[in-house]
Amino acid sequence: MERFLLSMLMLAVFLLLAAGMWWGWRRQAREDGSRYAPFPEVPEQLDADAARDSVTGVYVATTSAGHWQDRIVARGVGMRSSATLRRYTAGVVVARTGAPSFFIPSESLVDARTSKGMAGKVMGVDGLLVITWRLGDALVDTGFRADDKSVYARWIHALRAAAPERAPWLTEDTHQQRSIEGRAQEK
Repeated sequence: MERFLLSMLMLAVFLLLAAGMWWGWRRQAREDGSRYAPFPEVPEQLDADAARDSVTGVYVATTSAGHWQDRIVARGVGMRSSATLRRYTAGVVVARTGAPSFFIPSESLVDARTSKGMAGKVMGVDGLLVITWRLGDALVDTGFRADDKSVYARWIHALRAAAPERAPWLTEDTHQQRSIEGRAQEK
């Protein structure tokens, strides 16, 4: 009988913790929904075969710019998923598997760089491609871990060339983040 009561107590504690995490996630999603503009949908006229470049990997998260732990969870963008990044003249498509895809318009691009971690996911040095862009009035960072990390330099160069504005503070060694180009210049 004593084991049964202890088991029930442990089950109750587990369920209480799980419910607390679920309610916290929902609260964060509501707050983010009012704080951030909706993520742009993928334009219908974009053809996957017409992409200038594409890379497969894992969409890690989108956070407020410069705050690598401040994950945005509204509208389904808070969950990691397999994804393909496709670069077009008009912008970048984040085509997610099992989750809503979204579009980063070229006119919203601010910068691109690498990072070693984002939103609780930490990899080795230069493990993530991070795209900084404008979402309404807010600056956000979208993190992607490519299957082939050798493409990062090409993507960074192309995205920076397409960005209508560049925020100089984003290319500095902020939150232990450096660009591949910066590392190459140091050597």
